[in-house]
Amino acid sequence: MKKLVTLTTLLLSSMVHAQSPKEIMYVGTYSTRGSEGIYVLEFDRAKGTLTQIQTISNAKSPSFLAIHPTGQYLYSVNEAAANSGGVSSYAIEPKTGKLTMLNKESSHGRGPCHIAVDQTGKLAFVSNYGGGTFTVLPIKADGSFGPATDTLKYEGKGPNAQRQEKPHIHSATVSPNNRFVYVCDLGTDKIYIYEFDLATGKVKPAATPFASVSPGSGPRHLAIHPNGKYLYAVEELTSTVAVFALNSKTGALTLLQDNVKTLPDDFTDKNTSADIHTDPNGKFLYQSNRGYNALAMLSIANDGKVTLLGQQPTEGKTPRNFLIDPKGEYVFAANQDTDNIVVYKLDNKTGKLTPTGTQVNVPSPVCLKLFTVK
Repeated sequence: MKKLVTLTTLLLSSMVHAQSPKEIMYVGTYSTRGSEGIYVLEFDRAKGTLTQIQTISNAKSPSFLAIHPTGQYLYSVNEAAANSGGVSSYAIEPKTGKLTMLNKESSHGRGPCHIAVDQTGKLAFVSNYGGGTFTVLPIKADGSFGPATDTLKYEGKGPNAQRQEKPHIHSATVSPNNRFVYVCDLGTDKIYIYEFDLATGKVKPAATPFASVSPGSGPRHLAIHPNGKYLYAVEELTSTVAVFALNSKTGALTLLQDNVKTLPDDFTDKNTSADIHTDPNGKFLYQSNRGYNALAMLSIANDGKVTLLGQQPTEGKTPRNFLIDPKGEYVFAANQDTDNIVVYKLDNKTGKLTPTGTQVNVPSPVCLKLFTVK
């Protein structure tokens, strides 16, 4: 009888494993140290391992990526495209997650560094760091880009003469209700707030057109709390975080905390903060620090405010981007200058990260996106 139960258990386990959905990680890179472009890895959740299954040739630094809400298409910026920057679209093969090129379009600005897609999959928002412009591109029914429908150019500067000599648009984040897009200008210390029209592909300033952070702090990327009530901004130049209350009806942001430290008090070397995410439960906030080379871990209170808990070294240099598993089990850190992606287990009770021992080598990894093949 024991043997029968054991055999049945093994068969059931085998069936469950066979039916487990395939998970794919897409890695955007800079075109340096032999990078081939976009790397496609398969993630084994049970083992916590990553295995490369494809590379897509792109020599123009396909650094930042976005996945269409249908899961049928992937988009990249082409940060190193000559003159005006570019963007590329790819079809995702349903069974394998592999990519096929669809088309390219101009981003209408130098150095595109971020791309986001609205929740209907009709519009893409591109941030051009070098050109100081924000561009809207329509997405066609076949997933490819159409020519830009709107481009905004900015003016102004900030107190940091080296980094804020002019506008530097660094990211665009769509609100949970798909009505607003929040655009970070590192150069002028502003987060612009726009309403967008899905039919025309145009944007217009919201009733409250922008929010400001402390002069010289440099807002870079944003994370919105899972409850939609709070927004967190990486302040790149001061290695701090700003916390805002978010009004879902008007899109307005109200500052709750600013210049919250994400580094130890005794660290005095150079550092710039890069990426920011909450865990799926909205209990913890994480921010990557390049120079100190760690992920800062912060707790989130019921009022949205944050408190620094500690640091988790990323076992490499320059963690530009990182990914928190949507299921809340794993965290992946991409170390740009040591060509490695490091895997951690996430403790949902304490927020702490524990290295699993798994690392994979990818040249100059700078953006990670996880996708479940349907």
